[in-house]
Amino acid sequence: MSASSSSPTPDHRPAVGLAGERFARDHLERLGYTVLAARARTRWGEIDLIVHDGRFIVFCEVKARIARGTGSPWASLHERKRRQVRRLAAAWLADTRDRPTGRDVRFDAIGVLIDPSGGLVRLDHIEAAF
Repeated sequence: MSASSSSPTPDHRPAVGLAGERFARDHLERLGYTVLAARARTRWGEIDLIVHDGRFIVFCEVKARIARGTGSPWASLHERKRRQVRRLAAAWLADTRDRPTGRDVRFDAIGVLIDPSGGLVRLDHIEAAF
């Protein structure tokens, strides 16, 4: 039996996701946002990034992919995922007392393409994406 058939293919998605979140966080901080939470856990799941710009509390869904000529980071931002993020945001707002006040909430999406060596190829930030 060859080594390739006896060992599973490594799953690089967690590392790609973390790198995408790091690029997204750096981008948002350069724009002047304050990071309130990263990978915030709620009873419903995890929110990638929660930031504040002085007016809005922004819940950011980050989608990262390796740039290989095919596949868009946006392919997995379907309606079911958008509903889930809204539910996660409501839970975070209800459970988090130490946060900026105000009623303005926004849902942004950040798509990140990363080259195979881990460098940033492209970052698209869509404000009020859903």
